[in-house]
Amino acid sequence: MGTAARKIVNTDKLFYKIGEVSNIADIETHVLRYWESEFSFLKPRKNNTGQRVYSRKDLELVLQIKNLLYKDKYTIAGVRKKFGNSTLKKNSVSIQTVQGIRKKLKDILVTLNKNTKSHKPRIASNKKEQTQLHL
Repeated sequence: MGTAARKIVNTDKLFYKIGEVSNIADIETHVLRYWESEFSFLKPRKNNTGQRVYSRKDLELVLQIKNLLYKDKYTIAGVRKKFGNSTLKKNSVSIQTVQGIRKKLKDILVTLNKNTKSHKPRIASNKKEQTQLHL
């Protein structure tokens, strides 16, 4: 798989098949499957036919792993430790993001409560008021 030409990555794609990731990262597919078994944070989804489908984030992880193993000379355990101590996990969301979403939801709730209070139908307390309200 060693080609001198620089590979073109289509960044418009949301998902990549294992062969495409293998070509982009210049790594054999069996190595990618091995890395999945070694690194719990690298878990591409599988489509309906059972094929691995890598997201952009998965592709970035593969490239980071390759860089750490081949360029920086980390061991498998070293890469595991580096990513295990990292706050960047595959499905993690920052606290700031959660707090921002929570604030927006509270603002929406306040707005909805204001709208329902202003449009709340008046309930008559006695028989005379009930007949006046229906007129």
